[in-house]
Amino acid sequence: MTRLVIFAKAPQPGAVKTRLIPALGADGAAALALAMLDHTLQQALAAGLDAVELCMSPAPGDPAWHGVALPAGVTCTTQGDGDLGERMDRAMQRALGLHQGTVLLIGTDCPALGSAHLREAARQLAEHDAVLLPVADGGYVLIGLQAPCPAIFRQMTWSTSTVAAETLQRLSALGLRVWQGPVLHDIDEAADLVHLPVGFVLQNIKPNRPPDQSVQAPAAPDSIANSPPGERL
Repeated sequence: MTRLVIFAKAPQPGAVKTRLIPALGADGAAALALAMLDHTLQQALAAGLDAVELCMSPAPGDPAWHGVALPAGVTCTTQGDGDLGERMDRAMQRALGLHQGTVLLIGTDCPALGSAHLREAARQLAEHDAVLLPVADGGYVLIGLQAPCPAIFRQMTWSTSTVAAETLQRLSALGLRVWQGPVLHDIDEAADLVHLPVGFVLQNIKPNRPPDQSVQAPAAPDSIANSPPGERL
């Protein structure tokens, strides 16, 4: 049995995807964040895992979330205080304590992460102590554990190109069996927009660029590429 925890920030203009504001504007960056949140929730539910939890910042019920429609079948929790590592560790420990099984934790910045990736990660986690899906910028978009492991979250320098490598080193030092999935691309900066999957619908986004340089608009693939195992997670 696998529980999926999704970390997400409220898609408020000026508060999310700030590095995309020069290309998309504050409203456009927030609209993309909302589109990626919706897409992530769709893929999470399509994966058919045992439970889907949206771990929110700010907390559920905060006015920042007003107008954001969430699908049925999603449990809402709060990230609480602390840096990213403290919040992730707390969410992982809570989910593992409540759930008789394994836990996957993901963000919402990677439209390429499809339901097939989630199912494969859950399958591999049944045979490994931990699983990780890295992204090309050096972070990771998914981590899964069979048991709490605070050491991989604490005193980490987040949003750097060494996060995934450092996490893998810490897991190895603990003697844990790790499965590493294919390298994906998340969407953090203007240059990353080329990695939006073909067909991704960016509604109400007005790029800050000439009309002839339109943003390529996402249905993420539901199959895993045959590549070798290879604020960001």
